[in-house]
Amino acid sequence: REGDDEEAIKRMFTPEFRNRLDATISFAGLSPKIVSLVVDKFVMQLEVQLEDRNVTIELDSASRNWLVENGYDENFGARPLGRVIQDYIKKPLADELLFGKLMKGGVVHVSLKNGELAFDIRPEDPKKKLIKSKRKRSGKDNGDSKKTPELVD
Repeated sequence: REGDDEEAIKRMFTPEFRNRLDATISFAGLSPKIVSLVVDKFVMQLEVQLEDRNVTIELDSASRNWLVENGYDENFGARPLGRVIQDYIKKPLADELLFGKLMKGGVVHVSLKNGELAFDIRPEDPKKKLIKSKRKRSGKDNGDSKKTPELVD
């Protein structure tokens, strides 16, 4: 692949321009495992945006795989993923957030049904909503997971 990159650079750019380049760096495509981590990052960012509305999002493995397949392009990498999440998660949930089941918070379980994303929305009373610690959001557990969670009044 490295020889192909150099050949393409020679075809595209004049010797004067190539002489000004310090180095060329080749990038390999992303593996599905890495794209899955990018999906998790985007969903975590969405949860942070919805945190003040007491909304959490949970993806099952099938919906995560669907996002990986539809949000990754060999030519553009994971760039299309933001648009896919916008079109298939954010937009469908907007009405629920403003006028529906998520007005007072809740949990959105995202699954795959008939090849499309489906939402199981479970509204929760904010007064009984558990406070999520920063440790849980960051994925770190310091062994104190046996502590009783604090309830919001």
